[in-house]
Amino acid sequence: MSNSIQTNRAKNTDEISALELMEFTMAGDSFGINVAKVTEIMRYSPITPMTLSHPCIDGVFKPRGKLITVINLPRYMALPESEDPSYDMFMLTNFDNINAAFLVHTVEGMHRISWSNVEKPSSIVYGSNDSVVTGTTKIGDKIITIIDFEKVLYDINPDTGLQVSEIHNLGQRHGTNKPIVVVEDSVFLRRMLIDSLEVAGYTNITSFDNGQSAWDYFMKCRSECLANITPVENKISIIITDIEMPRMDGHHLTKLVKSDEILTKVPVIVFSSLIDEAQKQQGDKLGVSAHLSKPQIGKLVQTLDQFIL
Repeated sequence: MSNSIQTNRAKNTDEISALELMEFTMAGDSFGINVAKVTEIMRYSPITPMTLSHPCIDGVFKPRGKLITVINLPRYMALPESEDPSYDMFMLTNFDNINAAFLVHTVEGMHRISWSNVEKPSSIVYGSNDSVVTGTTKIGDKIITIIDFEKVLYDINPDTGLQVSEIHNLGQRHGTNKPIVVVEDSVFLRRMLIDSLEVAGYTNITSFDNGQSAWDYFMKCRSECLANITPVENKISIIITDIEMPRMDGHHLTKLVKSDEILTKVPVIVFSSLIDEAQKQQGDKLGVSAHLSKPQIGKLVQTLDQFIL
């Protein structure tokens, strides 16, 4: 059985804070993934094992002639696996320009919620470093844990992450102290992004893990600039933001920035795994200066160079 996923993307800026979340279960617990990353849901079908592959890769299968790698998500999460996998489900995904199928136990359906209802994961429960959880939300009496699928892919194959070699290939670099703000909820991606930008010579970086915290900081910078009669560029020369984030998403953050008479001149670069034509059109309406797909760190650095060097 196969069900194609049809997403109703936000059509105007009044809807930009909505998240369409697909709920699935593993070992009786509820988890979530952004519907925009899911292309199809399929019942379990036979898998061809792959020798010398990562322990969490079950193998490959070939729906409609296309070879897809199957990642056993319960095994990755150290959760009990099904006694009879024939009842399991495949979530076929596409993000970061990678196609993969994630094996899960059940797929429960979709929920449309506000990003403001997504909370940051507890550092007590999930730890503060390298967490595979990007947020949690409550729907009815259930707590849904939102998984960082980019980190899952990176842990299985580091080549899917940011590659510093792309920066080295740009040639000799000259450093700058111009202030850059990075807004990225994934702990591991945020650290990799900052490290990569520092290699590229951008050393004055302030980072946040959600749009609301970044906006609070922008308001503080705005007030200081007005009080001291200094240009906002002295505090914020450019903003790099993800789209998916708890409390406030990147598009909502961009709308606030571009609606402010002081901040509107600050360029905003969207750096996300969900860049497609619909996202670009929406971002253009909001005033996004550039859209770049993860993990293209080389192109991001070149774009930064164009705006602030």
